[in-house]
Order: sequence, then C-alpha cells, then structure tokens
Amino acid sequence: MTETALLRWLCLAIPIGLALILWRRPDRRTAGAALLSFLTAFVAVGAANKVALAAGWWRFTLTDGLFLGIPLDLWLGWAVLWGPVSLLLRRRPPIWALVLAYGWLDVLLMPRLDSLIQLDPHWLYGELLALLLGVPPALLLGRWTIDQRQLTGRALLQLFTFTGLALWLLPSAVMARGDGSWSHLVDDPLWRSSTVLQLMALAAVPALSAMTEFASRGRGTPYPWDPPSELITTGPYAYVANPMQLSAVLMLALLSVGTHSWSLVAATVGAVAFGRFVADPHERSDLVSRLGPQWLAYDAEVRPWRVRRTPYAAEPAALYLSDTCIICRQTRALVECTNPRDLNIRAAEGYTVAGLRRALYVGPDDLQASGLAAVARGLEHSGPGWAYLGWSIRLPVVRPMLQLLVDGMGGGPRQLPTAKET
Repeated sequence: MTETALLRWLCLAIPIGLALILWRRPDRRTAGAALLSFLTAFVAVGAANKVALAAGWWRFTLTDGLFLGIPLDLWLGWAVLWGPVSLLLRRRPPIWALVLAYGWLDVLLMPRLDSLIQLDPHWLYGELLALLLGVPPALLLGRWTIDQRQLTGRALLQLFTFTGLALWLLPSAVMARGDGSWSHLVDDPLWRSSTVLQLMALAAVPALSAMTEFASRGRGTPYPWDPPSELITTGPYAYVANPMQLSAVLMLALLSVGTHSWSLVAATVGAVAFGRFVADPHERSDLVSRLGPQWLAYDAEVRPWRVRRTPYAAEPAALYLSDTCIICRQTRALVECTNPRDLNIRAAEGYTVAGLRRALYVGPDDLQASGLAAVARGLEHSGPGWAYLGWSIRLPVVRPMLQLLVDGMGGGPRQLPTAKET
C-alpha cells in the first residue's frame, strides 16, 4: 500500500472507528439523529469544498475516487467525524469548542497531507467556511432531534439537507455517470432556464406547505425518526398522501429538462418506483402501528401519488367573514363561487366568542387560522387548483407580506359586534 493510499484509508477508517466505539445501542431517535447529522455534514462539506475549489483555496492531487472533484473517502471521513462522532460523545461539549478543536486539528494535519491536497496561501478561508457550514448545523440538528427541541430550526435544517441531497448531489451523481450538465442552466437561452427554475419553484409549494403543516399541526418533521405526533389530513394532505415526494419528483423531472439529462429522467422514474414499492409499504406499516384506525380511514380515501379532485375532510369546517365589511363580502362571494366542500361560511357578527377582529377559520382538531390565512384555508376546500393558491398564500414568508398588503388596502382588523353584544 502506498503512502497516499494509506493516508486515504486512515482518513476514512479513523472517523468510522470512532463512531463505532461511541455507538452504544442508541434508541431509535438517537440513531436517526446520528444519521441525520451525517447527511447534514455530508451536504455541507461537499458545498464548502466546491466553493473552495472554485475559489482556488485548495485542490486535490488525486485522480481516482473523485466525486464532484472531491475524494469521496475524505468527504465521507469529514462527514462522519463532524456529524455522528461529535453527536455521540458521552458528554456534550459546546459547539464552539468542537469547531475550535476540529479547526486546530485541520491546521495541524492538512499542510502535512501534500500528497493528497495542495493548499493555497488563503486556504484558511475555505477551512473556516467548511467548519461553519459543517459542524454547527450537523450538531444542532442532531441534538435538537434527540431532545425534540427547536422545531422550526429542525425543519429548516432538514429542508437544507434534503434539498441538497435530492436536487444537487443525486442529480450530480447521475449526470457524472450519464449525460447532461449543470452548465446547460447557464448556457441555455435565458427564457428557457428561467422557465425551468420558475416551474421548479411552483412545484416546491406543496412540499413546503406540507412541511409547514407537519410542524405547525403535528409538532414533527418529515424525517421518519422525527415524525408528527398525530395524523395530518389538512393542507396538501387533504388531496394526496405524499405531497413531498410528489413535489420532489416533479422538480427532478423539470431539472432533467434544464440539464438536458436523459439519465436524470431515468433516475426520476427510479425514484417513483422506489417510493411506490419500497418506501410506501414501510411507511404504511409504521403509520398503521402508530395511528391505527384513524390512518386506515384516511388511507382508504387518499392515495399516495394520485391527487384527489375534492379534499378529504374528517369533519366540516367554518369560515367566519364579516357582513358589514365590503372586502369581506367580496371575499365571501369569491370563496362561495369556488364551490367549497365541507365548509360553512358564516357571518362573523354571529361568532359566539367576543373579541373577533379578523376573518376566522375553524377546522377539525381545533385548527384555527385568522386573517388572510383563514381565507387561504377556506380555499383549500375548493379543489386542487384553489387549494394550491391557498397553500401558496400560507407559506411562512409569503403570508405575513401579503397580510401587510391586505391590511394597507383596508382589510385589516376591525371591531365587530358579537352575538352576546347584540
């Protein structure tokens, strides 16, 4: 074995050995968190290395075993060390201390690995970028998942991780072995690339709305080891059981058009087959064991990959709009003309609880939404097209901005008489 081969073997074997030593039959959630921390570190290390290579901060002297220009064994070793090894330590050192420790270790070792990597005088910029992108997100996500804390942070970091895996690393791996190139997104006419990217953004709406529904209603995330505590049948789940997978497949298909890759088309078909025949049965078994008859009733009505024409509703909902407000009356007329199902539209003046100042939606399982979000929830009863508009309106960044706009146009809160006052 040559010196270079030995160094490469050690860079992967040592982190894996440490992880195995620390692996003391963890519970299901801890094991899932360790895998999640590895995936997050893997995506982050890859992204940091791509930036460093583009900036010329370092380059690898190897010619074999490369993926995206990075030695895969070194990449895996970094991800295991910064992810599972750091997470499974018996005591939890401060994250800043681990960043300093790994930085000190790299400063000592990397200049001595000249048979693997050649460093630019400014290589420490790349080192700092890799540490900040790799260690804190991987550790925070792993710790938050184990402790079931910081739900919003967990969801956002999972979004970063799985977007990187599905829309960057998977397509890159497929195109490296087949046809197509990322350069087509830059070299093609602007209208074509812009159309592809905009359609991908539109395809992402159901997935983003579903993630929001998981977090806000189920207090969980899409990750199988960190699921919601209850069955979610609202939002996109009223129309299709797998909105996230459906969005991902649509985005992969559009990406295959933008990158001119028939190989990615084949991978997209493979992803559908995997989801349909491997992931779905496993998920169904887990849901039956956790949720029982409630999920079976839902599963009998809502299919994993086929969108319903009408929403699934466990029980009717109500939308309260004022009769004394011009904008509210117009909004009521709009919602009514969409022929909503299982939605009772009532006068806000008749609401039995004092203090109602905005439009109010009251749905199953104590679901409530006010203002523009209430109207968006109402539209979700009117078929997939109107529901898509409702999901788009309720996205976390979009809804507050639109609500400010509506308030400025006269649709803000107002004092209404209630049934008790009349």
